[in-house]
This record gives sequence, structure tokens and C-alpha cells, in this order.
Amino acid sequence: MNRGAANRPPIDTIVTERAVLEPLTVGHAVEMVETLGHPSLYEFIGGTPPSLAELRRRYALQSIGHSEDGSQWWLNWVVRPPGSTVPAGYVQATVESRTRGAEADLAWVIAPQFQHKGLATAATDGVIQWLKTAGIEMFAAYIHPNNEASNSVARRVGMHPTPTVEDGEIRWELVSPTTFS
Repeated sequence: MNRGAANRPPIDTIVTERAVLEPLTVGHAVEMVETLGHPSLYEFIGGTPPSLAELRRRYALQSIGHSEDGSQWWLNWVVRPPGSTVPAGYVQATVESRTRGAEADLAWVIAPQFQHKGLATAATDGVIQWLKTAGIEMFAAYIHPNNEASNSVARRVGMHPTPTVEDGEIRWELVSPTTFS
């Protein structure tokens, strides 16, 4: 999939029974700074809570939707519980061509007060289903082996751990059954 940015479907709002995913904009930075402010969110992924200025810079780049050379498609959503105005976190996907076809690398972060309610699973599965409609059939996530919450989300959306380890994180994969038919 080296489809130019003009040929990619526009990012949509995704609504599931347990989550509403809004396409990321720079305007989300103000409300996300508090959501992403809890230090426990960085225990396994590293880093520290971002400042408002950092989020604005990051979101300005991410909301472009693709890398400069067009080889990556950047998709980012802010996650909210249905009916809530408070953001719970985000899900992101970076799509690029691989040897076997286009693959989406997934990541998700949900603030502590929203965890253990199925929100991360619903949001991540919603993104996977949306990407499948865009023709993506391979999915991956890199998760620290001690991050039980993210390991559980990966398992619940149908991913399986692989022997591949990068920077101390295990690669989880989901390959849609239609990929090799």
C-alpha cells in the first residue's frame, strides 16, 4: 500500500457501543493534557506527561495524516466514553507497506480513571474494524511484557504474541483470515 495521501479514505469518527473515537485535531491538546497527565501512563512506554505546548506540536504533526514521503498513513483518534465530554485517551495507527502487504501498527493509552471498563478494547477493536474496511488486513502492537492491561487488550481484539522483541517490547500480531486466501 503505497497509496498517496489523496487516495486514502478520510479518517472518520468511529462509534462503538462503549467508545466514541474522534479524529485527532490540534484543538484536542487542551483537553488531552490533563488526560495524559498521570505519571502511571508512562511506566511501560517511557517518557513523562506532555506539556500543552508539546501536545500542540505533536498533534499538529500527527493531524497531517501522513509522512512527508507518503510511505506512512498516520491515524489518530481521541477516545471518549459514549455521552461524555471528557477524553479518556487515544488510539493510533501507523499504516505502511510491508513485504506481505499493508500493516497497521497500533497503540492505545487510556487514563487510569477510565481503565478496566472495556474502553481500550472497544476503541482498539473499532479502529481495527475501520481499518479493515480500508483494506488493511495485518495489525501489530509492541507491548511491554509486564503491561498486563495492554496485553489483555491485545488478546481481546484477537492479537497473538510473537517471538519478536524490540526495545524490550513483545510484538503482537493479528492477521485477517482473508490475507492469505
